[in-house]
Amino acid sequence: MSSPASAGVPVLILKEGSSRSRGREAQHTNIMAARIIAETVKSSLGPKGMDKMLVDSFGDVTITSDGRTILDEMDVQHPAAKMMVEVAKTQDNEAGDGTTTAVILAGELLAKAEELIGKNIHPTIIIDGYKKALEKSLEVLEKIAIPVDLNSQEYLRKTAMTSMASKLVAEHREYLADLAVRAILQVAERGDGKYKVDVDDVKVEKKPGESVRDTMLVNGVVLDKEVVHSGMPKRVENAKIALLDCPLEIEKTEFDAKINIESPEQMDAFLRQEEAMLKDMVEKLAAIGANVVLCQKGIDDMAQHFLARKGILAVRRIKKSDMEKLAKATGGKIITNLDDVSAADLGFASLVEERKIGDDKMTFVEGCKHPRSVTILIRGATERVVEEAERSVHDALCVVRDIVEEPKVLAGGGSPELEIAKALKKYAETLPGREQLAVKSFAEALEAIPGTLTENAGLDPIDILSELRAKHEKGETWAGIEVHSGKVQDMREAGVFEPISVKKQVVKSATEAASMILKIDDVIAAGKAKTPPMPPKGPPEGEY
Repeated sequence: MSSPASAGVPVLILKEGSSRSRGREAQHTNIMAARIIAETVKSSLGPKGMDKMLVDSFGDVTITSDGRTILDEMDVQHPAAKMMVEVAKTQDNEAGDGTTTAVILAGELLAKAEELIGKNIHPTIIIDGYKKALEKSLEVLEKIAIPVDLNSQEYLRKTAMTSMASKLVAEHREYLADLAVRAILQVAERGDGKYKVDVDDVKVEKKPGESVRDTMLVNGVVLDKEVVHSGMPKRVENAKIALLDCPLEIEKTEFDAKINIESPEQMDAFLRQEEAMLKDMVEKLAAIGANVVLCQKGIDDMAQHFLARKGILAVRRIKKSDMEKLAKATGGKIITNLDDVSAADLGFASLVEERKIGDDKMTFVEGCKHPRSVTILIRGATERVVEEAERSVHDALCVVRDIVEEPKVLAGGGSPELEIAKALKKYAETLPGREQLAVKSFAEALEAIPGTLTENAGLDPIDILSELRAKHEKGETWAGIEVHSGKVQDMREAGVFEPISVKKQVVKSATEAASMILKIDDVIAAGKAKTPPMPPKGPPEGEY
């Protein structure tokens, strides 16, 4: 009797159309995909980095050098490459800056790991080595960090300027950095001896027109809405503001109600009653002294008329997030029920005014006493400039927040990376066996950051890196590359700083992503699902 194997029956384990790659081949493809992503953003690192122009499937154009935006807009298909996109997202959510650096570092770590795998070193050993190197790196960063006194804003300003030096708006960075620092210090809340800052408390509104220089910080909230009724005042000083989360309309009943009206008088009485109800609502607001009404829901035409008569400025259909910001800025409470409204619920602003910005009318609520929420209104010559300015300001706000929450900075220009690399090379010598090689590779990967900065500035990375290594060996902790002059110098004097939390997060997210990709030795991909054929006469009735 022949054995089952020789019967020639194929054994199907995976579904038809699935593909599988394993071992070296799988690792190689994954590492290659991740490195291609790193290569893509590499040229946009640093003050001399280039921008990318991204065109999506609808033909919308984005021009940016922001690592996360580039990767978000690129439609990445390969699963390992998607992990690199996640690195940028994590970095952006946690620290707000350093996205490009994190992706480049992850790519370099993988490139170095591939060389080690080629020397028959097992991926697990590399991962262990990387883990030790990560712990050591964080230790070194803590040790060399410069403590910041939050009473002087010098470091905050310089850090914000550093984060914008690599962006399109670099020539206005002093002005924008100043706005970012003022905005964050305004919304920082102190508790337990520490500061907490929610970047969302700084609302960023953008309108093309004028130039980036005309960007302004408003001590309050700017609403992208106009006043509802032409008869209302367009400007109210010493505004007492009612923030409503209920409509100034007569609710239609939930259930079917029939009203039998038999004569014109009854009809008239019914309409009068509705009018009286609306008038009553407006009277309540006027009685507690409100002269501005900002409503999250709708305002009936009739109610608008009564409000206008009372000289009350009203805006309707405001976003929920904006209502929360308004409550923080003006100190008012959001009112959900008009029956128990009191003067204590009102917020205050020294001026509420509708202004024409570009083609649109916007309402400014400004001059709040101690606003816990402020607005930066970004202007710029074109739509693209305004969008990139918004991304740059977001980065600046994030780095200022990072320092306020953890008051320590590092000088930039690749100096911390080289300092860690120096420490890691010494540390590697104390380790037994093959992990030593992994730690050394980690150090070399870090050196790729100043290397890339140098390349992007059109300088020779080999010469500059040797000079930098020599200076760090002599104990010059903050020797880095000043790209504008193309010289190696003390980065503290150059005024280039970044928050420690950004650097810590860069090393963490890059190491974890690289380790995750290295651990994979088998990729099993299911076949593409086929869409069921459409019925010939379009979709069946009743389905949309």
